[in-house]
Amino acid sequence: MTTTESPATGAVPEAEKKNWRTSGGVRGWFGRQHWAVRTALSIVFAVLAFLLPYVGDVPVIGPQIVTQGIDWPSALFNISYYVLLALGLNVVVGFAGLLDLGYVGFFAVGAYTVAMLTSPDSVLHTEWAWLASIPIALAITMVSGLILGWPTLRLRGDYLAIVTLGFAEIIRIFATSSETLRGDRGFSDIPHPPGSYADGKPIFGVADATPYYWLGLSVIILVIFGVRNLDRSRVGRSWLAIREDEEAAEIMGVRTIKYKLWAFAIGAFIGGLGGVMFAGQQGFMNSQTFILQFSILVLAGVVMGGSGNIFGAILGGALISYIPDRLRGIEDPIFHTDLFGFRFAIFGLVIIAIMIFRPQGIIPSRRRAMELKDREKEVAPQ
Repeated sequence: MTTTESPATGAVPEAEKKNWRTSGGVRGWFGRQHWAVRTALSIVFAVLAFLLPYVGDVPVIGPQIVTQGIDWPSALFNISYYVLLALGLNVVVGFAGLLDLGYVGFFAVGAYTVAMLTSPDSVLHTEWAWLASIPIALAITMVSGLILGWPTLRLRGDYLAIVTLGFAEIIRIFATSSETLRGDRGFSDIPHPPGSYADGKPIFGVADATPYYWLGLSVIILVIFGVRNLDRSRVGRSWLAIREDEEAAEIMGVRTIKYKLWAFAIGAFIGGLGGVMFAGQQGFMNSQTFILQFSILVLAGVVMGGSGNIFGAILGGALISYIPDRLRGIEDPIFHTDLFGFRFAIFGLVIIAIMIFRPQGIIPSRRRAMELKDREKEVAPQ
């Protein structure tokens, strides 16, 4: 392997660069294109994503894609914040290799901070605008990531998972029992994002969720750029070294404590963004929103899509929201019962099938896929 720097410096080995371009499939083809072609294709995909609210108008194909029985733009907005959460959790689990079962806690911190600062039901009585509350919410969420990360620096695997699970449950139980966070009563009249049309009608109202989806998609694009640059920087290479072998990373000069805290803080920041958007769209939230199954569902999306791969996390986050909603209004051909009632059972079967036939995920990271191939060779009977 040809490289001039250690993993701590952020250098990408030449052999790995070559593998990116010579690998087969769509990704290999995309990597071999000129940068201008890649940029143009990325813009085309982004434009198509922004046009998704109108895909139902496309003959033949549209009705097969659009979720039946619910507002399609609202379903797209739900997909957008699930994708955002999957991207954030992918930083912690996929890049740094830190198993986090309490990611919903960061989502809750971001949403509750916005609610406390903006809702007239809050004991603070500040009633800020939604936009003004965002910096405070994200700062508090990042601090909560550091608070969770610091005492878990020496924990790994199952032990780390138990601690992070406890973190999320502490937040949920405190929100349920605390008078300050109002339990099941929750917070109402949370303001929406600002903006209005020429006639004075608000852009972000309650009748049309399309602007919320566009806002969510814009945030996702910015997060993709940020996470992608981090992954290719010294920080990303340090996360990779920690995930592969923490002791070896320390010997090579990687400051593991620093970069593990980076992973928790950045993952918390992205999760807080999801909570901020959720609160701004819903206008109401209570403690029942942030149950443990939410974290498990997002983790399932990251693993199913391809842990350690940005586009795998996007696909997995989209599927965990889209599949259960798409089953609404669909009857099975034998008993003619609505499959929506069995949505999570069917979704579980889908996950099992993917893990059997694609254990590395639908769009795995190249390194993770090679690791699994090496392990299969090691355990193969001689």
